[in-house]
Amino acid sequence: MKKDSRILIAGANGMVGSAIVRNLESKGYTNLIKGTRSDIDFTNQEDVEKYFCLMEPEYVFLAAAKVGGIMANKNYKADFITENLQIQTNIIQQSYNFGVKKLLFLGSSCIYPKFANQPITEDQLMTGSLESTNDAYAIAKITGVKMCQAYREQYGFNAISLMPTNLYGPNDNFNPETSHVLPAMIRKFHDAHVNDSIPLFWGDGSAMREFLHVDDLAEACYVCMHHYNGEEHINAGTGEDVTIKVLANIIRNVVGYVGDIAWDTTKPNGTPRKVLNVDKIKALGWEPKISLQEGIQSTYEYFVNHYG
Repeated sequence: MKKDSRILIAGANGMVGSAIVRNLESKGYTNLIKGTRSDIDFTNQEDVEKYFCLMEPEYVFLAAAKVGGIMANKNYKADFITENLQIQTNIIQQSYNFGVKKLLFLGSSCIYPKFANQPITEDQLMTGSLESTNDAYAIAKITGVKMCQAYREQYGFNAISLMPTNLYGPNDNFNPETSHVLPAMIRKFHDAHVNDSIPLFWGDGSAMREFLHVDDLAEACYVCMHHYNGEEHINAGTGEDVTIKVLANIIRNVVGYVGDIAWDTTKPNGTPRKVLNVDKIKALGWEPKISLQEGIQSTYEYFVNHYG
């Protein structure tokens, strides 16, 4: 992947896609094709075919996806499985059809079984049942992994898959109804701090989660695009996790909220624990650099500047 290679970042306006754009631009890549929702409907097969014919990308980062938190995944399963299958199928198929040299597909750690052994190694995929609240999204992402493997096996197409843990950072979605847990907490604590109210969170706070700053993920994508050509998907995370209650206290302190916290224990916790084994990607020379405290601080500053 040379500095002037034609590189498509599908989903370039999203949190992950925009981080990949920042990463590549900082390294001097000059021919980036920023595929955004306003430019192209990746769910439409005919539109995607015309787009590839026009843009002629040589490399593809497939970061376009419909994403959301536990509430959105639970309430809109049909939307999550349908749109993600359409996006993945169209981009992977047209990447092969138009001679793309390499494609990186971004999945999610929710592809693993609900009660997977911890930390989760790549070979635990499809060894048990999924978490029911996000099984539709997970099945779509598993299909993307298998599609990359199938195109590699049948056609020799160099498609790799990267499975990140829970992500956060600039350009995240802070809507408490549709966002993931960390940005939702930032929004709720901020609102409670400003309005002198009490934030309410789902579950009892005992679930354990791992969090990776999106700029660290972008560097992982860059490293894998250059140095990984394996058939098996590869994990990207910190290898460390915290309880949701610990996360809440970190965010509370960053925001400056001093009031009480309410927990709705009638709502699900989701998967009890989810932390990834990241030995494979670390062997490629990648390490996360942004601590959780530092990342939350900068993400809250981003939120205040853009939404606060």
